[in-house]
Amino acid sequence: MSEGEMAALKEEVEEKKKVIATLRNQPWRMKKRLVVLKEAQEFVEKFEGALGKGKGRKLYAYKVMMTKKLIKFKRDFENFKTACIPWERKIKEVESHFGSSVASYFIFLRWMYGLNLVLFGFMFGLVILPEILMGLPYGSIPRKTVPREEQETAMDYSVLFDFGGYCKYSFLFYGYYNNEPTIGVLKFRLPLSYLLVGVGIFGYSLMVVIRTMARNANEGGDGGEEGDFTFSWKMFTSWDYLIGNPETADNKYASITTSFKESIVDEQENQKDENIHLRRFLRVLANFLIVSCLGGSGYLIYFVVKRSQEFANMKKDNLSWFEKNEVEFVMSLLGLVCPPLFETIAELEDYHPRIALKWQLGRIFALFLGNLYTFLFALFDEVTAKLESEKVIKNSTEWVLNQYYSNYSSFYNTTDVPPPAVHPSDVIRGPCWETGVGIEFVKLIVSDIQVTYLTILIGDFVRAVIVRFLNYCWCWDLEAGFPSYGEFDISGNVLGLIFNQGMIWMGAFYAPGLVGLNVLRLLSSMYYQCWAVMCCNVPHERVFKASRSNNFYMGLLLLVLFLSLLPVVYTIMTLSPSFDCGPFSGQEKMYDVIMETIEKDLPAFIGNLFSYATNPGLILKSVVSWLFIDFYIL
Repeated sequence: MSEGEMAALKEEVEEKKKVIATLRNQPWRMKKRLVVLKEAQEFVEKFEGALGKGKGRKLYAYKVMMTKKLIKFKRDFENFKTACIPWERKIKEVESHFGSSVASYFIFLRWMYGLNLVLFGFMFGLVILPEILMGLPYGSIPRKTVPREEQETAMDYSVLFDFGGYCKYSFLFYGYYNNEPTIGVLKFRLPLSYLLVGVGIFGYSLMVVIRTMARNANEGGDGGEEGDFTFSWKMFTSWDYLIGNPETADNKYASITTSFKESIVDEQENQKDENIHLRRFLRVLANFLIVSCLGGSGYLIYFVVKRSQEFANMKKDNLSWFEKNEVEFVMSLLGLVCPPLFETIAELEDYHPRIALKWQLGRIFALFLGNLYTFLFALFDEVTAKLESEKVIKNSTEWVLNQYYSNYSSFYNTTDVPPPAVHPSDVIRGPCWETGVGIEFVKLIVSDIQVTYLTILIGDFVRAVIVRFLNYCWCWDLEAGFPSYGEFDISGNVLGLIFNQGMIWMGAFYAPGLVGLNVLRLLSSMYYQCWAVMCCNVPHERVFKASRSNNFYMGLLLLVLFLSLLPVVYTIMTLSPSFDCGPFSGQEKMYDVIMETIEKDLPAFIGNLFSYATNPGLILKSVVSWLFIDFYIL
């Protein structure tokens, strides 16, 4: 082949490659596109390897072949990575039928599951597992033994369900862990590890949330402008011609239909004409009613927590089931009743669905935040009372021991006094306020799980069954009128997820097993709620597009993270740990564990620097500054 023919062939190959690259932009029918594409690909495959010269021909053909294989490998690897994303097909199916707003909740739920899985790895690997493998066994010391008076009922279902009995004296809670500076052959510093992991989960969570917010911001957009000719682009370019599965085609059809509904709602909102004065009056009225509900719910929680402290001093046999679980019941009931009430009141405002969702999220956020901090303030009043009780018990115990040692040494005339022969279950012990706080958080989480699942089962599934099967023999149309099929409550579910995570962050310091419980809860919620939304719910009447950036959810989560940090910092810096339970017993303050390690193992100037850095005033100023930054972001 002459050089002229080679040059012409090379030019023709390049021309065919250009045709393949620009074929999608050609205004041709699909049949012509397929014919031209097939001819161009066959020509390139046939002559591309023949363009080399002499010995370089085989090398060139080999390079072309390896380039094609590399491209195919990259494409297959990307498909493999997509297939490995957990629950991706489930979420895409939900998105195709209910829109991107509902799918954004399940994407957020999946993200939360991944975060908690990492937090559980930290807590289990650095706190729970070392204590189980290298710590003292159950029954060896009082803090790991059920008291004698509780042993008869320690395995009763009602006791275990309230996390008493053997649950209370297990590795699930703070009080089980020993205060020995090092344990096992490896000399593992468990108290130091407990404190660093308890604070480190906040640092890791902060890093992950901020990184996610930055990535979402780079992806851009707030769901607003999409450009010109929106409906034309959707009409002529939405279909995916690579679909070969009937079920996938149905999902794509539903997705395109939903996309049109979203765009129509956006266009209607842009062209709406309204009476501005009436609208302002109704919005002021709605906000007044909602603020009244928030104030009433806060007072109700403070009232029932104070009542529970009175019930704690009474015999449990004299209390009813409701009186024993009054706090959890009232908080769950408020979380169940108030969000639908807020949504009903918000109908007066007539905002765009996307704006209305953000207002609804903000109001439920204020409700949950007020309820949570009211609960904490009342709970810390109980902690103060327990600390006073612990001082009395500690002083009495020390007096009894001093009397024993003095009487024994004087009677036997010796200074080698053995410890008193008392079984661990008979030792008098304090109330261990840290374990009590941990139990309250675990009971709140379990109560929230029960209420959420029962609400879905009764409020969605049973309701859907009644509407489906009684509609044919009823006096009116149940599907179009009351009760009709339920819609997925985006705002309530998102805020429930965020505040559930806030309670996990706060409660994990007092109950290390709480993070594992939350992992199981999120895993079951993904399957249960995906099933419920596909089986029992219908798309929203006003379908709207979710924000392309989930930073609003992340901003709320970041604020809850900082607010969850405050009680833990207050506990570590201010309150005295229990004298007979937990890894910090025997210390004046919990952070003294770090100071003790620095004084023994590190140079003196590092101890001085750390003393300045751990000043409570400096830490609180830093936290408040972060809160102002977070409000600015929101």
